[in-house]
Amino acid sequence: MQRMGSGVAVIPTAPEATRNRDSHYPYRFDSYFYYLTGFQEPEAVLILCAGPEPKSVLFCRDKDMEREIWDGFRYGPQGALEKFGVDEAYPVSRLDELAPGLIAGQPQLFYTLGSDPAWDHRVTGWLNQLRAQARSGVAVPRALTDIRALVDDMRLVKSPYELGIMRAAANISAEAHGNAMRAAKPGAMEYEIEAELLHTFYRHGSRSPAYASIVAGGANACVLHYVANDAPLRDGDLLLIDAGCELEGYASDITRTFPVSGKFSAAQKDLYELVLAAQQAAIEKIRPGGHWNEPHEAALDVLIRGFIDFGLCKGSPESVLESGDYRRFYMHRTGHWLGLDVHDAGEYKTAAGEWLQLEPGMTLTVEPGCYVRPADDVPEHFWNIGIRIEDDAHVTADGCEIITSAAPKTVAGIEDVMRQSI
Repeated sequence: MQRMGSGVAVIPTAPEATRNRDSHYPYRFDSYFYYLTGFQEPEAVLILCAGPEPKSVLFCRDKDMEREIWDGFRYGPQGALEKFGVDEAYPVSRLDELAPGLIAGQPQLFYTLGSDPAWDHRVTGWLNQLRAQARSGVAVPRALTDIRALVDDMRLVKSPYELGIMRAAANISAEAHGNAMRAAKPGAMEYEIEAELLHTFYRHGSRSPAYASIVAGGANACVLHYVANDAPLRDGDLLLIDAGCELEGYASDITRTFPVSGKFSAAQKDLYELVLAAQQAAIEKIRPGGHWNEPHEAALDVLIRGFIDFGLCKGSPESVLESGDYRRFYMHRTGHWLGLDVHDAGEYKTAAGEWLQLEPGMTLTVEPGCYVRPADDVPEHFWNIGIRIEDDAHVTADGCEIITSAAPKTVAGIEDVMRQSI
């Protein structure tokens, strides 16, 4: 509300989503709403009134013992008032009755237009009610501002409390990756390894992965968003796993690549250590005052030089960079923000078009990769090798902390873990 200055903000949570017929997907709240409230129930709306007499108003489902028999506990307005620190709380059934009065007379409306057509229609209805009363002196907000833009800037810098949750999520995911390495063997199915990940997540209190897990053996690792996870693992192939748990709403995001047989071949080791060197170069560039793109530039420089050395690209590093030939083997960027969303809120450039400077408290991923599909001009011993190494980095006062470092990633470390079957 201090950032708003004056005006009223309307922030609804996410609706429940139907899976099929009358069954729903497990409910997941809207990240913006949750960030501001901590409230996890569906059918809830937060209204913030900023100005000389600021107040927060939560609308939520009424306390209903009959529905609680079927669906479980509800806080209800009184419980929400006591638990979540809002100034006022009302049944969500009264939202259309009370919202226009909260908006009336405010100089601007903070709302994310275009995110949900049903909500756009509802908010427009409230504004039209006020416009109809203009002759009675009722003022309508004259400016519309995207509330998410204000919250994005807040979400970029994690508090110690948030970082504590993210460290815990990272540790759970790191253990899951280690267990997946121990479980992998020729003949196992990709989904069997996925089950090991989920088992570890749930066993430590995470009720959901932060995103659809990628468990990609052999050539499947060259598909960046492979999620079928239904192929058998083959002796001699690499297995790429991109998976992280969600804990108390916060995401972790780790990728590890390792040999199904437990031992890297010479070609696999060459490319793997190239990607690992690229990641280390990127990590060394994560520090306060550095700009967002520096880690990517550092990783790309290492990768391009390696691609030339291994005969994947031809020419000088400068010419390969300028032509973009490297994109055959590395077609994505080196990281993204991380937080309540796996691709978290926040801009990457300033309004002036400059790369954003890193600050203590920001959390991002570092994930260079290399993906080699069969082609006549590509050395055959590299065919169908897909490698990505991803860690989560928290910007500190003098550099960064890798909060996912417990997941093995050196060649020796991986091979050692894989000798320990489960």
